[in-house]
Amino acid sequence: MSEGAAPPATGGIPEATIARLPRYLQVLRDLRGVSIVSSHQLAEAVGVNPAQLRKDLSYFGSVGTRGVGYDVGRLITLISDHLVGPATRPFLIVGMGKLGTAMAGFTGYPERGFRIAGLIDVAPDRVGTKMRVATTIGPTSLVIHHLDDLPAVVAGTGAGIALLCVPPRAAQDTLERLAAVGVTNILSFVSEGVHAPEGVRLRDVDLGRELQILAYYQQHPDTTTPPADAAEGQGTSTQKKVSV
Repeated sequence: MSEGAAPPATGGIPEATIARLPRYLQVLRDLRGVSIVSSHQLAEAVGVNPAQLRKDLSYFGSVGTRGVGYDVGRLITLISDHLVGPATRPFLIVGMGKLGTAMAGFTGYPERGFRIAGLIDVAPDRVGTKMRVATTIGPTSLVIHHLDDLPAVVAGTGAGIALLCVPPRAAQDTLERLAAVGVTNILSFVSEGVHAPEGVRLRDVDLGRELQILAYYQQHPDTTTPPADAAEGQGTSTQKKVSV
């Protein structure tokens, strides 16, 4: 008998549950040498209550055994396939200034199921140069393409996700150009003055806003922090903007 209830007959997975899945996956992958984990153990490690955990995992069907727990390897595969898919998912980094360069230098994409498929910029001193990026088989070099080459890059890589690391003045135009070639899932580091075109899912990262929130808690240390499972996004630093 499953630890979780039967999945709903209709409808998709709630947004708040989706936001918690990456945390579940991270914790499960840290359980090296553990083959079975109970809902209480996993919930405690993630920072949610067991009832919330069981409810979240119930959307995937019968994934646990009452009185035994969850098969760690199976659950990793299940969540990873739902989040990213069975194959490594390609994405683009648009804007290769300091921020874009830092994003390209992150080595954790492959283990999370992603690969950098293309680097885009407009600066003459960057376009045509190569940059080292991490892959599942080791470091490799990618050529930085001009924004005008975006249709060919997307067609050649199949990328449908992009990190938007351009200056604010160029963000809206770049976003619309991405949408026009089918890149409709975008993580933006430009938090002001950017509007999602129709059919685009836009999530923004505002570091200043997150610092302000932390500063509040520093000034008011007695403030009770909401439970991790009560906050949509599980403490994430992104805010979703959707236009569909």
